[in-house]
Amino acid sequence: MAVIVYYIAASLDGFIGTLEGGIDWLASFEGRDEDHGYAAFYATVDAVLVGGRTYEACLRHGEWPFPGKPCWVLTKEDRDARAEVTFTDRTPLEVAHELEARGMKRAWLVGGGELAGAFRDAGLIDEYVISHVPAILGDGIPIFGFSSEREELALVGSRSFPDGVVQNHYRRASRRPGT
Repeated sequence: MAVIVYYIAASLDGFIGTLEGGIDWLASFEGRDEDHGYAAFYATVDAVLVGGRTYEACLRHGEWPFPGKPCWVLTKEDRDARAEVTFTDRTPLEVAHELEARGMKRAWLVGGGELAGAFRDAGLIDEYVISHVPAILGDGIPIFGFSSEREELALVGSRSFPDGVVQNHYRRASRRPGT
């Protein structure tokens, strides 16, 4: 099955967006000389997985943020079609099987938090790359939605950047069920 990586930026208090889904609090950390390893990471993925609200937020930012990668949007709502986007209301496990059937080796789970929680509860996230941004939001969209499953992780590496961002890379400590 494809390796699924949850690669995300989060505030120090564990939020990935404001309650309204805003990510403008990240603006002061973007567009600098440092991309926090993003380009290297992006080159390693074959596909992108996003939730419906995250997809809508991507469209509001103008240029399509996932060039050259097929994208699955997990949503129950009808959306305007895009050539590189597959809209689906299937479960995370069904989508993981579809990735495998299409020969995808590595997929980026972009978010949001609810989608990440659903993938995590299904035991489908293999790696977590979390960039902790030196900001406290006070409230917002939790990094894992309302996921309830306990999971042990193993630290693969940690990097700090001059702007105060600390990026931690973890892998599942145990294998996926059935693998």
